[in-house]
Amino acid sequence: MMTNDAFGRKMRDDLPKPDTSPELFEGVLLRRVIAFFIDSVILTIAIIVSAVVLGILGILTFGLAWLGYFILVPGVLFAYYVATLGSPARATIGMQVMDIVLTPTRSKPLDGGLAVLHPIAGWIAQALTPLVLIVPLLTQRRQMLHDLVVGTLMVRRSPMERFWEHEAQNYGEAWADPKNPRWRD
Repeated sequence: MMTNDAFGRKMRDDLPKPDTSPELFEGVLLRRVIAFFIDSVILTIAIIVSAVVLGILGILTFGLAWLGYFILVPGVLFAYYVATLGSPARATIGMQVMDIVLTPTRSKPLDGGLAVLHPIAGWIAQALTPLVLIVPLLTQRRQMLHDLVVGTLMVRRSPMERFWEHEAQNYGEAWADPKNPRWRD
């Protein structure tokens, strides 16, 4: 039986629920906040390094490379999120450190486009009002507003991997194979 999300879109029927798999949701909100700060530090360093490189290249190209400053910040952010959220890990470096993973709630794959849309929607929601931080306290799966809009779910990675291993033992390796369409994002 397929359920609908807050916007009436069909959700996957194999999504975990806090009442049946509480270990997947334990501390996810705090982990997300800490992961955000870790990623912010990484992005700040990447932007500073890129700015210095552009500055040096600008001197070597008689100022032509300085045009790159117009796209520096969005370019670094875009590259970071596509390379991390759009990867098979489905997590930024901060998320990996905090043992959380981004999972799509619909049958649409978590590709580079969705990987970039997720943080952009988050920044827009947070810029509109900090009250969006209340939304996860009101949703069953502790999803933030941008998770609901984009169609994603954040869960703990290590309990999910244990679940996949358990299912592989019970139903065979093919069932838990990451290439299996059921688990593929």
